[in-house]
Order: sequence, then C-alpha cells, then structure tokens
Amino acid sequence: MDWEIIYEELKVNNWITLLILSSTSYFLLSPSQTLGTITGGLIVIANFRVFQHAIRKAFSPDGLFKSSRTSIILRYYIRLLVLGIIIFILIWKGWVDPVGLAIGLSTVVISIFTLGIRMAMKIFAGEAS
Repeated sequence: MDWEIIYEELKVNNWITLLILSSTSYFLLSPSQTLGTITGGLIVIANFRVFQHAIRKAFSPDGLFKSSRTSIILRYYIRLLVLGIIIFILIWKGWVDPVGLAIGLSTVVISIFTLGIRMAMKIFAGEAS
C-alpha cells in the first residue's frame, strides 16, 4: 500500500479519534479534563505532522538521506524538547488536567492501532476469499 494513501487515511483517523475522545470526555469527565483531552489531541496531531514533514524532508523518494543523520537526530530531539516544555507549562500552570492531557496525547497512537487492525482485517478477508 502506498504511504500517501495510508497517511491521508491516518490524518482523517486522527481527527475522528480526537472527536470521539473529546466528545466522550465532555460527557464523562470534568471541563478541565475535557480541555486537556482536546489540547493533548491537538498537540500530538501537530507534532505528528511536523514529524512527518521532517521525515519527508530528510529522505529522497528513493529512500536515500538528503541531509546528514546528525541534523535529523538533532531536529528530532529539539522537537521532543519543545513538546516536553509545552506539556510541562500546560500542567505546571494548571491550564489542563494531566489525565485529560494523557488521554488526548494518545490520539495518534489509537489512530495508528485502529488503522493497523483495519489493514490486517482487509488482508485476512482477502486471503479468506
């Protein structure tokens, strides 16, 4: 399967997952936890997009490095540091609830997991036919 198709499906899944998590959080959790869920989801979706852009920029279509490995690793750690600082400030200032934030930050993981299950089911259904 082509990465472009998978990535587009994953982007849609991210937003659907965030919608489901935030809607469920709205009815079951406190307002600060709901805000944490929404904020965490937005942060992790943005982080995933930045990471995907960095990977595309680092490699040619043939899979060869366009830039040095050191710069790729350095950008990776800078991105993680910025993400950590943002999460620290959000929790330290008390703007969001840590539980809600953790739920929101799991948005991309849930999307990848469900995409993997759906792809496995398609493969299994194709082999069973």
